[in-house]
Amino acid sequence: MTATLSPPRSGTASRHDKPVRRRGALVPWLFLAPALLLFLYFKFIPIFVMIRDSFFEVRPFLGNLWVGLDNYRTVVTDDAFTSAMLHSAVLALGTTVGSILLGLVLALLVEGPARYLWFVRTAAFLPVVTTIAAVAEVWRIMYHPGPDGLLNGIAGVAGLTPMPFLSSEDTSLWSIMGMMVWRGAPYDMMIFVAGLVGVDRTLYEAAAVDGATVWQRFTRVTLPALRPVFWILFTLAAIRGLRVFVEVYVLTNGGPNGSSEVLMTLIYKEGLQNNRLGVASAGAVVLFLATLVLTVIVQVLRRRQET
Repeated sequence: MTATLSPPRSGTASRHDKPVRRRGALVPWLFLAPALLLFLYFKFIPIFVMIRDSFFEVRPFLGNLWVGLDNYRTVVTDDAFTSAMLHSAVLALGTTVGSILLGLVLALLVEGPARYLWFVRTAAFLPVVTTIAAVAEVWRIMYHPGPDGLLNGIAGVAGLTPMPFLSSEDTSLWSIMGMMVWRGAPYDMMIFVAGLVGVDRTLYEAAAVDGATVWQRFTRVTLPALRPVFWILFTLAAIRGLRVFVEVYVLTNGGPNGSSEVLMTLIYKEGLQNNRLGVASAGAVVLFLATLVLTVIVQVLRRRQET
């Protein structure tokens, strides 16, 4: 006679499996716990403190005084804040358009299987991984307004008059925008290159057989295939432009005469230099809401276009 082994009862097996599953689900959270605690302490708690302080006149040693929405009224009506908001919007728009267009051109130039292109891509991507403060300092030296400055020296060889760049109210904001486009374009280029890799090559071959020109293949095959990439880059570049701080702080510190003052630098000055932490907190909340609204609008437009 052969003995037959009866299978274990399903209820008993399931009771033993549940603790194992719980432990397996807790393992990822244990690895994430240190990072989550750091985020909680250095990011999320300060955000809630900022929102709370935006309704107070912050007085560190005398006790905070409730002012309600007065800080927000100051942000909305004060000439310095409204001018900084306008400068931030102009800088965000110009940086977004410039970096996306330049990134697309660079991506079209370096996209391909050639061996030497890896070096070109790496060299073009270097501004992105370089410290922002170092990049801004180099550009500040290049923007030296005298005829012995690097860019003015090149302009002098071409027979052009020296430009004031950062020292003029008319050109300071545009000079900052030029540096930001130069630094942001390589990041956009790499995302465009990743998007171009996913384009079906048979579409190009079919278009060529049909007699389509290079421009027609670009407008009717490449651009429609890159539409999701455009939405992503537009959101990232716009947020990057709205939250600019280091570039402006190092290059001009908002000068001359506030011609390049943006919302981030003004918030810094109001909070840490003028000791108006309540007004600075309200300005930070306004900037956060503007970023949130922009992101939501872009996502809604993207979904409508996809449907």
